[in-house]
Amino acid sequence: MAERYCCNDVVPFSAMVAIECTNVGVNILFKAATNKGLSYYVFIVYSFAISTLVLLLPMPFIFQWSRGLPPFKVSLIFRIFILGVVGFVAQLCGYKGLQYTSPTLSSALSNLIPAFTFIIAVFFRMEKLALRSKSTQAKILGTTMSILGALIVVLYKGCKILSTTSYPQQSPDAISLMASTSQRNWVLGGSLLAVEYLLVPIWYIVQASVMKQYPAEVIVVFLYNLCGTLISAPVCLLLEANLSAWKINPDITLIAIIYSGILCTGLSSLVHTWGLHLKGPLYISIFKPLSIAIAATLSVIILGDVLYLGTVIGAVILTFGFYAVIWGKAKENELNEDLGECRTQTPLNTKAPLLQSYKVEDNRDNGYNDC
Repeated sequence: MAERYCCNDVVPFSAMVAIECTNVGVNILFKAATNKGLSYYVFIVYSFAISTLVLLLPMPFIFQWSRGLPPFKVSLIFRIFILGVVGFVAQLCGYKGLQYTSPTLSSALSNLIPAFTFIIAVFFRMEKLALRSKSTQAKILGTTMSILGALIVVLYKGCKILSTTSYPQQSPDAISLMASTSQRNWVLGGSLLAVEYLLVPIWYIVQASVMKQYPAEVIVVFLYNLCGTLISAPVCLLLEANLSAWKINPDITLIAIIYSGILCTGLSSLVHTWGLHLKGPLYISIFKPLSIAIAATLSVIILGDVLYLGTVIGAVILTFGFYAVIWGKAKENELNEDLGECRTQTPLNTKAPLLQSYKVEDNRDNGYNDC
């Protein structure tokens, strides 16, 4: 009993917390490395390449153990290629946005993922808007709050709350010019980060279709990183024409690249895929706001970043919006399970499924069971 509890609860919880810390650590190391002059084009290519090489090592054993897997088809290869393109563009936007802003802002805006997922699902008619349903109302409210919180952290910096750096005395004109430039970079970087977290749900949708067709996590992640390497290498070589930038010094830049390639691009994808199969997307999602506190603390201590009032206010609103969307999705899944149980006992009118869902929800709210 204790062993089962450990495998089903303790290990997933510890793994999710560790991965959130790992992802924040990548952002902080990247920020420190770019301060040393590392090009983010170089960082992306080398991260994909290292992850591909690390995942290549166990491939012979995995192929030997996975003989029952379906054969590769052109449609599967095309979807994995699209997965690589979306992942590469998301990283381009994300790391450039991070270069202009801070890991704290990046972690705060990552809470936009459930809201953007809901919007995309509605747009492609994967999600129905039943406006009388409390679950739909919660998701709409959460999406609105998430977007509002994102606008606050991007457009409003506010006063400084916490900072470990002291700046020399400068003239008022110099301070005004620096503040104006900083504000423009903050807005541009925040917008790029928002684009990244709009692409992440698209990546999830494509990944889900790939996993449905070819259920082998390690092989899919390896092929994704391989495509990412093949796509990013020529593009980044064109964008970063300075060949001396591709030479990596044995300092924080090398540590950041190795850390990202092994722990973020490779291990993080594998752990999230394993967690999705074991606990589902709801369990994985609830750990996202944890990254805000981790990033804020480490950014101030290690990088000497400034924590602004707008970031704190926006992060709080984003977190509430995040949990509202998650609660709405959990409520919807609960109602669907109740409907499934009712259908096994009493035939339902298939012409009015939405009315039936309202009936089940209203009865649950009044303390009754429709079954």
